[in-house]
Amino acid sequence: MARQLRSGREVFWTLKRRHICPIIQALMKRNHVRAKLKRGETSVGTWLTLPDPIAARLMARVGFDWLTVELEHTPTSLETAAHSLAIIGASGPAPLIRIPVNSVENIKRVLDIGAWGIVVPMVNSRAEAEAVVAAARYAPQGTRTIGGQLHAANFETDPATYYAKANDEILVVLMVEHVQAIENADAIFSVPGVDVVFVGPNDLHNSMGKPPCFESDDPQFVRALDHVLKTAHKHGVASGIHVVDAEAAQRRIAQGFQFIAVASEAGMMLSKAQETAKILGISATKGPVAKY
Repeated sequence: MARQLRSGREVFWTLKRRHICPIIQALMKRNHVRAKLKRGETSVGTWLTLPDPIAARLMARVGFDWLTVELEHTPTSLETAAHSLAIIGASGPAPLIRIPVNSVENIKRVLDIGAWGIVVPMVNSRAEAEAVVAAARYAPQGTRTIGGQLHAANFETDPATYYAKANDEILVVLMVEHVQAIENADAIFSVPGVDVVFVGPNDLHNSMGKPPCFESDDPQFVRALDHVLKTAHKHGVASGIHVVDAEAAQRRIAQGFQFIAVASEAGMMLSKAQETAKILGISATKGPVAKY
């Protein structure tokens, strides 16, 4: 009898592994942004700089492919970010986060609260790029540790399935925003596991000793963008850039950039508000209220 029971249990778990687990895994959401970029398509999104899940909820209805919750230059808390990610993920766009600085703790925490991808600022060397990938991927591709509940919930799956498939869905975006990153482009872009290299034009201009801005005809800046495009293409990595408006987005897409961030929700709000105030003759400022 004992042998029969043991045999029955073995059959049960064999069938469970072979038939039930694949069915469960098939239910996990796909990261449509990563899939589009891998196919060579363009993906357009924007930044969320207001620490407000209501703003995230409304922006998620606009039609952008992805929304990036900004933690580097905003007062947004991790708890507020978690609420925003859940709302975005349930509404259609891919929920991404820009972390404050490249660290294992930052990457681990934002992925565990449900981000579908990370945007990492100031990646200027191959070692820094390798550290990002290691923190963002589970073994054997990386060293990300097991734990948390919200990551699986945001992909509408169970933890076991998330752990099995997360490496195929998490988007890793490295920011190219310093002359050192331009100089080390080959070494950085060739790191396995990098999905996107994303130009931050304001900091890139600043690192060149020039005034921060989104656009310029400065030869050094123009050469840097050309180098990013060619090197990214060489290594099969999508290139991206932050732009100020739709016209600039169309121009950069035509140039070959795939991953386009257009301003931010605050920038769009203030731009329209200032336009209205100017028409009514009550404008209080001559220039933009915020950079983006």
